[in-house]
Amino acid sequence: MKTTQTPAPVPAESGAPVTKADLPTAPPPKEKKEGTVLNAFSHGILVLWAVMVVMPLLWAVMTSFKDDRSIFSSPWSLPDTLHFDNWSRAWTEANMSDYFLNTVLVVGGSLIGTLVLGSMAAYVLARFDFPGNRFIYYLFIGGMSFPIMLALVPLFYVVNNMGLLNTIHGLILVYIAYSLPFTVFFLTAFFRTLPTSVAEAAFVDGASHSRTFFQIMLPMAKPGLISVGIFNFLGQWNQYMLPTVLNTDPDKRVLTQGLVQLAVSQGYKGDWSGLFAGLVMAMLPVLAAYIIFQRQVVQGLTAGALK
Repeated sequence: MKTTQTPAPVPAESGAPVTKADLPTAPPPKEKKEGTVLNAFSHGILVLWAVMVVMPLLWAVMTSFKDDRSIFSSPWSLPDTLHFDNWSRAWTEANMSDYFLNTVLVVGGSLIGTLVLGSMAAYVLARFDFPGNRFIYYLFIGGMSFPIMLALVPLFYVVNNMGLLNTIHGLILVYIAYSLPFTVFFLTAFFRTLPTSVAEAAFVDGASHSRTFFQIMLPMAKPGLISVGIFNFLGQWNQYMLPTVLNTDPDKRVLTQGLVQLAVSQGYKGDWSGLFAGLVMAMLPVLAAYIIFQRQVVQGLTAGALK
């Protein structure tokens, strides 16, 4: 390997005075690392943002174990006694158990349907060239930009004419249609990052398109499925506008409708401790899902950039 040698300094002529330029110069001092102030500022912003997000959650959990008098007299203090009866009262008397079951049925069915239909549509759009491919893809993209409030009135009449108003399966279908555009957009970009050599090898071995998709490509897309599944779960679990318009049956309300009903049922004599208990009940599944799958969410979001 060639090395670059520094030529030796030319000695000064005999009798000539030696100047500072002829003397060997010391290497310049290392410059101070740049970006220290910026890093400190960015870390400070992140810490402030974490406090702003975590503190309301901790306060809601703490308040759910207080009685109504303590909530107003000492809202920032720890509860003197843990009132677990708030949770039991919200679960039974406020019908949170029924609302929770309805929400699990609606969100579970819509999440499975969204992931199955969205992954199949995204795989076809990402891997196969056919007339109208880009047109269909941009239709899904257009669905993301369409405000749902503009579709509430015609959607109500469509669901009513189909006999699906105030039904669990009708709400599931609406949730699937509402979540498909983002799911197809996200998974189409993810399927394009997967290697095509594996699918080609499966075709050479005689595998059909459906077998290649379900047994090979879909397991490879697991990080992307988990990521988009978490986002859809968050949006569908916290959805309030669609069930309010399409689900007016009191026996089939979801959690968001139940919390609003719990807040306004007794007017100024509202059960605030039970309300906070119900709020934490609705919040815990979302937090648990994100904590469990947070690593997969990060992998799914960064997979396209790392490949």
